[in-house]
Amino acid sequence: MRNSARKHLRNQSVKSRLKTLERAYLAVVADGKKPEAATALRAVTSALDKAAKSGVIHSATASRKKSRLSIRLNTLK
Repeated sequence: MRNSARKHLRNQSVKSRLKTLERAYLAVVADGKKPEAATALRAVTSALDKAAKSGVIHSATASRKKSRLSIRLNTLK
């Protein structure tokens, strides 16, 4: 298997996992469950940092997403 194909598969799976975690977090926020949302935010933040560290996404993209997601958590009461 070519190196680029291997990296493409890896990047694809990491991006898919990021989207899944983000959707799960937004669903919990929509339900208004703050403790569960805080736990989900930690999972998303960790995954975003790991993806940025390995070069799957840009570090600024990870930072921007983390900021926007944490703002949503702070709006919960």
